[in-house]
Amino acid sequence: MKKLFFTNVRVMYADTDAMGVVYHGNYIRWFEIGRTELLREVGFPYSEFEKVPVWMPLAHVYCEYKKPAYYDDLIEVVSYISEMGHASLSLKYEIRRKSTGELLACGNTRHGFTNDSLKPIALKKVYPELYEALQAITGE
Repeated sequence: MKKLFFTNVRVMYADTDAMGVVYHGNYIRWFEIGRTELLREVGFPYSEFEKVPVWMPLAHVYCEYKKPAYYDDLIEVVSYISEMGHASLSLKYEIRRKSTGELLACGNTRHGFTNDSLKPIALKKVYPELYEALQAITGE
C-alpha cells in the first residue's frame, strides 16, 4: 500500500494575484514543498543526497486546477510516489483546503535521477539506501 505524506502550508498574501486568488504557479511550488518534505520524512533531504551527488531534475509536471485558494487559507499538500523506476521517480499530489477538505488542485511530476553532469544514473547502484527508502513507500 502506498504511503501518503501530508504537509501543511499557509497561503501568504504574496501568493495571491490581483483577483485575490492564489497565482497558478504557486501550486507547482507547493508540489515541490510536498516532495521535499516527503524526502525529508524518509530520511533523505535533498541536501543530503545532492552530496553523493544525485540530482532529481524535473522532466514533466501536470496540474489540474479545481477550486481557488485564497489568502490565509491553510492548505494541505498530499504527496505520494506513484511509480519508481531505476532512473526515474513519479509522484502524485493533491492540494486541499485544510478546513473543509475541498480538493483545490491535483497533479503529478516525473523526475530523472542523474549525476551532477545531468547524466542518467541507476539509483539502486549509485545510492542504494535512497533507492530502498523510496521503494519501501511506493506500495509496490
